[in-house]
Amino acid sequence: MLLRRRRVSIETERMTLRLPAHGDFRDWAGLRDESRIFLEPWEPVWSPDHLTRKSFTNRVYWAQRAHGQGTALPLFLVRRADEALLGAVTVDHIRRGPAQAATVGYWIGASHARKGYMAEALRAVIHHCFSALDLSRLESACLPENAASRGLLEKCGYKYEGVAQSYLQINGRWRNHVLYANLRSDRRGKTGAG
Repeated sequence: MLLRRRRVSIETERMTLRLPAHGDFRDWAGLRDESRIFLEPWEPVWSPDHLTRKSFTNRVYWAQRAHGQGTALPLFLVRRADEALLGAVTVDHIRRGPAQAATVGYWIGASHARKGYMAEALRAVIHHCFSALDLSRLESACLPENAASRGLLEKCGYKYEGVAQSYLQINGRWRNHVLYANLRSDRRGKTGAG
């Protein structure tokens, strides 16, 4: 059943974080294509139709459906000064009930990396998840050698939890990942239930 949910827009100092729209195709495909060499070492192998309009249309429909069902929150990072698409953050696998948890993934275009955009976006998404979505735990994973991603997570309040063996297929191989979690501070200890 598709639930009615309000449109999501998270404002940061420099960006608007919002659901992808069909009109974003050219900007998204262009940014992904020009960032291919930068992104491929850290991502699953791109399908042959990855940059096609049909594939993007499917992504937009998935984003709308997943947001409507409350299972994911895929957000594009759009710089307000010039409406440039910078990257994306996806809150996925939202689990309710006792867990109140989700998985957070992200990517940024090569030309926008190391300018503080992702830290700004991730902090806003974390706040949104803990306040508006009432989640208790956010999980993220990255390759052990991805120092930039590890530093980002630690800067945004994540704590290292361990290593998951053969966690995901990245760039065509099963790869170990380091696991990080960010816990809502007022959720430690007793819940008052029972």
